[in-house]
Amino acid sequence: MKGFPKDFLWGGAIAANQIEGAWDEDGKSIGLSDLFIYKPEADISKLHTANMTQAEVEFAVNDKEGYYPKRHGIDFYHTYKEDLKLLKEMGFKTLRFSINWARIFPSVEDYTPNERGLEFYDNFIDEIIKNGMEPIATILHYEIPLYITEKYQGWKNKSVIDLYEKYGQTLLERYHDKVKYWIAINQINLLHIEPFLSIGTCIDTVDNFEEAKYQGVHNQIVGSALLKQFAKNQGYDVQIGTMLADLTAYPENAHPDNVLLAMKHNRLNYFYTDVQFRGAYPGYIKRFFDESEIDIKVTAEEEALLKDNTLDFLAVSYYFSQMVSMELNKEQHVSYSYSSAKKNPFLEVSPWGWAIDSKGMYNCLSQYWDRYQKPILIAENGLGMYDKLENETVNDDYRIEYIKDHLIQLRECIRDGIEIMGFCAWGPIDLVSASTQEMEKRYGFVYVDKDNLGHGTGKRYRKKSFYWYKEIIETNGENL
Repeated sequence: MKGFPKDFLWGGAIAANQIEGAWDEDGKSIGLSDLFIYKPEADISKLHTANMTQAEVEFAVNDKEGYYPKRHGIDFYHTYKEDLKLLKEMGFKTLRFSINWARIFPSVEDYTPNERGLEFYDNFIDEIIKNGMEPIATILHYEIPLYITEKYQGWKNKSVIDLYEKYGQTLLERYHDKVKYWIAINQINLLHIEPFLSIGTCIDTVDNFEEAKYQGVHNQIVGSALLKQFAKNQGYDVQIGTMLADLTAYPENAHPDNVLLAMKHNRLNYFYTDVQFRGAYPGYIKRFFDESEIDIKVTAEEEALLKDNTLDFLAVSYYFSQMVSMELNKEQHVSYSYSSAKKNPFLEVSPWGWAIDSKGMYNCLSQYWDRYQKPILIAENGLGMYDKLENETVNDDYRIEYIKDHLIQLRECIRDGIEIMGFCAWGPIDLVSASTQEMEKRYGFVYVDKDNLGHGTGKRYRKKSFYWYKEIIETNGENL
């Protein structure tokens, strides 16, 4: 195949916690993303590990002065019909979105579905379909309800598996005839970068935080397999996938130590999907756990469940590549098996320090396909930048160039025979940044008049990239 398939799913991706707002409406309870305050003084050029202590959680819950951007988003909860019309105007074939767990099950004391929350998603999903798009639903995208942290200390507690299973079954029962593609856990491998949002455990409530993180992700893997088993047993015509944030690294040079470091770094990125697609924990991760004195509780029943319920497709978020160096790791006393990244001198970076590397997409997707032979969805890709609104538009040629370069590499993957399901540009309408809480780190084809402190009219404006992406979809990528 020389170009994109005729049924290629062109579209975009959003997350409930970054776009909806309405954080305390229609019965919704507090979710973990609602606890992150905007800090103007933060150094945006570095990825900060998002941990939280119990005291920080309590402060955020009771704070009446600070601005918490994800509580407000872009008010998509009330504007989704108008916003979906803009995506339809671009010709979107698909929209990936998430469902907010804290909106569906706001209380653990009375663990029954909140009908008002479900009604919102009833209407939202119907509107997606009405506008000619294939809905792709993410069951958990950093929307863990606060009670999971307060009562269970997060996903490390196996009781949370049951709660997640009931939540996921509720969604599958209600929407299986409308939503074919489901992503069980967003970016399941980011427990080291977004540990609090990923597993919901406060860093000061456990003796061994590394062990708690890996136990938490194991429990998520089990929960995902349970949903696959449920859908299979019910005879639902759905696909259950998993999602990685790509962390593939190059070695700094050809020195064997650097080559081995990159290989070991990359295997720690693969282990999640090795389990979910191959059905068992590989030997290298068992060795890593043993040498790191990490004791993961895995039952025989869980091992059988994982073996019999491997997942259907791989969703990947790709923004940047990494480079690792033994010299850097020795300086920082980092384990030989778990590495820190070094700046690649051959690549330009965004204002947030993210290396711009379209060929890295071709590299990582090729590795995933060769390893798993599973269909791949580009669940997120895009360029966050400071946009300047002039004459009711944004001349964002930098965004067009970035996405164009990545689509060219995606086409190379397809020519190699890799089964690519679709391309979901991240944040097609400007939304709040997951990592920095900024509104002004913009990804969209549509500009939203709102700043980092929530000031602005909220009015939407089509950027130059809006019309460019519209043409890409119309021509099925032929004019790249």
